[in-house]
Amino acid sequence: MYIAQSWTPQPTRPTAQARRGLRWAPFVSLFLAVAAWHALSAQYPPFILPSPALVLMRAWQKLLDGTLLAHVLVTLAEALLGLAMGSVMALLIGVPMAKSALAERLLAPFVVASQGIPFVAVAPLIFIWFGNGTFAKALVCALVVFFPMTINIMVGVRSAPAVLHALFRMMQATPWETLVKLELPAALPFVFAGLRVSVTLSMVGAIAGEFLSASRGLGFLVSLGSGTYDTPLVMVSVLVTIALTLSLYGSVRLAERLVLRS
Repeated sequence: MYIAQSWTPQPTRPTAQARRGLRWAPFVSLFLAVAAWHALSAQYPPFILPSPALVLMRAWQKLLDGTLLAHVLVTLAEALLGLAMGSVMALLIGVPMAKSALAERLLAPFVVASQGIPFVAVAPLIFIWFGNGTFAKALVCALVVFFPMTINIMVGVRSAPAVLHALFRMMQATPWETLVKLELPAALPFVFAGLRVSVTLSMVGAIAGEFLSASRGLGFLVSLGSGTYDTPLVMVSVLVTIALTLSLYGSVRLAERLVLRS
């Protein structure tokens, strides 16, 4: 008797030529975007849509006088400090929520509330209580990244296989050893997934905080350019923010590959 066997198609690996094409795809799309931008800018005056060349000249001018780098460093410091603060708070709350049903019931309303309240409504209170310096902007960023990091840490800690939990109990491992050697390593993919989201949100929080109250940073440059109809300066600030966000995201992806391979 002939029995038909199910066949599952195997994913095909791209050829070397296809890999080279994929490598060049981002540059092609960037070139097409700049070309479309240049074509559109010819239809409008510079204060509405400046040309790429005009924006590049403005960026070079701000780079030479040192102001662009100074504002970039301010925004970067706020975003990274807020990301670190939010991640530490998420770790301190996400782990107890993952390991205790009582802790989850007690803390979950506050975690959800941190996401349910718009941070632009809470930010003015933060500036009243803590001033409008770097620490206050970092608190705004921490508030933004706290929720996704907490959820990913909680789910990641719970993702450790039950079989390995039983093995650790059989070996009489302490709760601390189980957390450090089993649950936290199992949570690493989820932690990096949360970091990929949070590192972009931290930039959003930093820029939004600078919109509301700041005298430095890329958000301040956007406000300054908007108030003086300096559209090239606004475009420079937006493009630098995008480049900075992509760099931070790429750094997290690189760290994820290095850590999870080891």
